[in-house]
Amino acid sequence: MKRSIGVLLLIFVLVVVVGITVYGAPPPPGQPPDPPDPGGGDVPIGGSPIAEGVMILISLALGYAGRKLYNARKRKISE
Repeated sequence: MKRSIGVLLLIFVLVVVVGITVYGAPPPPGQPPDPPDPGGGDVPIGGSPIAEGVMILISLALGYAGRKLYNARKRKISE
């Protein structure tokens, strides 16, 4: 049981580290874009980054599911 929790924890840490590394890398330099026409442009309304929030949500869901699985197996063994 402890080994499976250790494996799950290792996988979780690797996913988080890779996610932080990918999102933390600076974009390659390039030509600045031309200024958009007044009222134009391709920036979405709000322009908020949701990738970090999704990563946090997925990691919390995995942690919650792992805890539920751990408790269910522990309860099954004690019966």
